[in-house]
Amino acid sequence: MSASTATSTTARLAAAAGGAPGRGRAASAPAGTDAAFAVEFAGLGRTFAPASTGTTRATRTAGRTGTGTRTGTSTGAISTTASAGARPVLRDVSLTVHPGEVLAILGTSGCGKSTLLRIAGGLDSPSAGSVRIDGSPVTAFDTRCAVGFQEPRLLPWRTVAANVALGLPRGTARESGRARVAELLDLVGLTAFAGHRPAAISGGMAQRASLARALARNPGVLLLDEPFGALDALTRMKMQDLLLDVHAAAPTTVLLVTHDVDEALQLADRVILLGQESAPSEADGSSRPGATIVQQLTVPGNRPRDRGSAELAELRGRLLAGLGINRHGDARGVATGTSIPHFPY
Repeated sequence: MSASTATSTTARLAAAAGGAPGRGRAASAPAGTDAAFAVEFAGLGRTFAPASTGTTRATRTAGRTGTGTRTGTSTGAISTTASAGARPVLRDVSLTVHPGEVLAILGTSGCGKSTLLRIAGGLDSPSAGSVRIDGSPVTAFDTRCAVGFQEPRLLPWRTVAANVALGLPRGTARESGRARVAELLDLVGLTAFAGHRPAAISGGMAQRASLARALARNPGVLLLDEPFGALDALTRMKMQDLLLDVHAAAPTTVLLVTHDVDEALQLADRVILLGQESAPSEADGSSRPGATIVQQLTVPGNRPRDRGSAELAELRGRLLAGLGINRHGDARGVATGTSIPHFPY
């Protein structure tokens, strides 16, 4: 890899993780704040335009007459474009996430969960509506947010400590930066591996390093896009416990996209389900295009929660039913629910 490519990759990753400044960022939001911010979605919608396809053909013939005069015919570019129509992904999403709250976002694949997260962090723009953090509009690569990815996305030529340092705000003094990185490595249990490169550590350790990098700037909003989805079941549960410890130490606002119902119930204060609503005017029950919030559920009890709780097991069944999964409750004489009620029931 060339030096210029490595530099470009480092800059892009640091920007997504919240470390490097970008154009149009919110100047009013100081980097490295210990505050937890509210996130407000108001009538949010996102529609993707179709990709254009076309064909271009150019033909040229030329020759000379017997007198030496050049003759020729030229057919210019002929372009045709086909469009399959715009595709609404999200519509009418209105929600307030309170400061310090952990919100889990559930939904089937392709319903717009990651799109909602990207818009919240200024990595994408809504087609309708607005998003505000701490009362002011979200801007591109908003410095008040940091992102945790499904894959660790550590730079292989950097040590664990150097990867974590990518999340530090630009202008951080060298000594304070080292102290912050050391604090985070201790928090996620990687102090002994600070000098190792990503190839020398396990997948769970790499994910811990990724989480530490996202926290390096003390973000007011932490955006997690299926951060533990690639881990085995036991490592995933340990990472969930680690996230709870991290949140207890630095209670930032967390938006967590997940497909794991148990993970949502273990970590979140509140769960929202994205899906398509049937149009009230449609007698055949057809769905309106674009996903919106079809159900919300407040998870009872303080964290950490008992994974074997009968109450959580019942909520799990209701969430699975809301996702269209038959929980086979009739096998034990309990009617299978078809919707998620608001808490309390």
